[in-house]
Amino acid sequence: MTKLQIVMFPWFASGHVTPFIHLANEFATKGHRVTILVPKKIQLQHQHLSLHPPNLIAFSTINVPHVEGLPDGAQSASDIHISLNHLLATAMDLTRNQVETFLRSSKPHLVFYDFAHWIPEITSQMGVKSVYLSVVSAASLAIALVPARNLPVNRPLMVEDVRDPPPGYPSSTVVLSGNEASSLLFLSSPFGDGITFFERSIAAMKNCDALCIRTCTELEGPLCDYMGSQFQKQILLTGPLLPTNAASTTCLEDRWARWLGRFEPGSTVFCAFGSQIMLDKDQFQELVLGFELTGLPFLVALKAPLGCETVEEALPEGFEERVKGRGVVYGGWVQQPLILSHPSVGCFVNHCGFGSMWESLMSDNQIVLVPHLGDQILNTKLLTGELKVAVEVERESENRWFSKESLSKAVNSVMEKDSKVGIMVRSSHAKWRELLSEPGFISGYIDGFIKNLEDIS
Repeated sequence: MTKLQIVMFPWFASGHVTPFIHLANEFATKGHRVTILVPKKIQLQHQHLSLHPPNLIAFSTINVPHVEGLPDGAQSASDIHISLNHLLATAMDLTRNQVETFLRSSKPHLVFYDFAHWIPEITSQMGVKSVYLSVVSAASLAIALVPARNLPVNRPLMVEDVRDPPPGYPSSTVVLSGNEASSLLFLSSPFGDGITFFERSIAAMKNCDALCIRTCTELEGPLCDYMGSQFQKQILLTGPLLPTNAASTTCLEDRWARWLGRFEPGSTVFCAFGSQIMLDKDQFQELVLGFELTGLPFLVALKAPLGCETVEEALPEGFEERVKGRGVVYGGWVQQPLILSHPSVGCFVNHCGFGSMWESLMSDNQIVLVPHLGDQILNTKLLTGELKVAVEVERESENRWFSKESLSKAVNSVMEKDSKVGIMVRSSHAKWRELLSEPGFISGYIDGFIKNLEDIS
């Protein structure tokens, strides 16, 4: 069998780069060689995820040009506020010549990409197959299919356009509130120079040789079929794309191992919202006060809120003294999968980004969700409405994010052993975790996925 030469060019964000590297590990295990094109800073932050030597997984540096409006030195989404992502997309598009030069010199069999919608224009001229890899759910991709809604062209989306799912959408649980629907209006916003997020996404999926989604039939089968019917393409599924041996190759940082080790099994709440979400200061304070109100041990790992240099300066007055010994708020990077697998952790409060969603499902922890953006809201509806494995923190009103009381209520509803809600989601979660953890489940998806790509390359 011919060993494949593969190039990957993911969007410059941790939630996109990480699953690309996980997939690269799977290819390398079968002897295929992968080169990942990313900015230097992203390489330094993520190269530890590679489980193979450079002859199988190599990183090649992409130089990110400066775009007016981006902070100096910005190379990834975690370097900027989410409102500047459209400028980072412009910068990514300006790397096209670098990427094309690399592809013409390396002559790969396959090129994986997501937001770089222009990759097929390059690969089609070279006789190379282009592979679109979605690291967000099929639910998110499908509901964003504006063409299925038969809307007028060249008009910005309005709330009433996206409040209901598009025709044929195979789920009855996704009817969005006005506030939730407004989170999808970014689809018609600029995402790069002269292109909207929607136009970029549709072009990327429409023009690829293979359309792949990080999901599985058991979770999103009807949604994947719907995507296939919309694009008239076979949809290839990678499965969860989570490393199965992370715990055996890496140890939890000593300070967190010692701190978590002080508490009873299953008693501690862990909270993280990904690498890019930055809360307003009042939201941040309401969040940490909610954890204080639970009365439970907690570890919160969040970026400093807007307008603050550190998380410490944003904490409510007297908070640190009141929670000393049972609560920590930390502003740096943490080893999320290893923390989730620690015996003392019993609840994971997260934003329901797709990576965190999979980690939630594969963990033993109760799941409490605080979605912030469009795809996170749709992922949340999948977990709470379809799978019934999680609870969402209630909003106080359309315009308010949540209160400390609603956060505390949600956490305690799943952590109290006799709670009806806790019993229900615990039972549903156990069934899904058992399925996803079955020997051969994840590897079976990977084997089938790679075999399909070997056949088309």
